[in-house]
Amino acid sequence: MTTRTGNDTLPVAGSGDTGPDGESDASQEEGSFESSLERLESIVDGLEEGDLPLEAALALFEEGVALTRCCAEQLGAAERRIELLVREGASWGTRPFEESEETD
Repeated sequence: MTTRTGNDTLPVAGSGDTGPDGESDASQEEGSFESSLERLESIVDGLEEGDLPLEAALALFEEGVALTRCCAEQLGAAERRIELLVREGASWGTRPFEESEETD
C-alpha cells in the first residue's frame, strides 16, 4: 500500500511494499545510515504536507521514530569507533575518541 502526498508516493510501513532494491520496508530500516536518513527525510516531507489520512500519518510517524532510533544507534556506534592518532614517544598509537567540552 502507498500513500500519495503531492507529487510523491510514500509506502506505508507494514504494507508489504518493497523498496527499489527488492527488500521489504522493515529490512531497509536496517540499511545504511544514508538510506535511512533519506527515507526519514521523505517521511517528514510527507507528514509536513498535512494531507494524509490519520492512519497513514500514524504509520509513517511510527516508521519515522524507528528510523530515528536506528540512525541514532548507528551514529553512536560510529562515534565509538573513532579513534585519535596520538604520538607516544617514538611511535604512534591510538586512543578512544573523547568529546571535548567546549565553552562559549
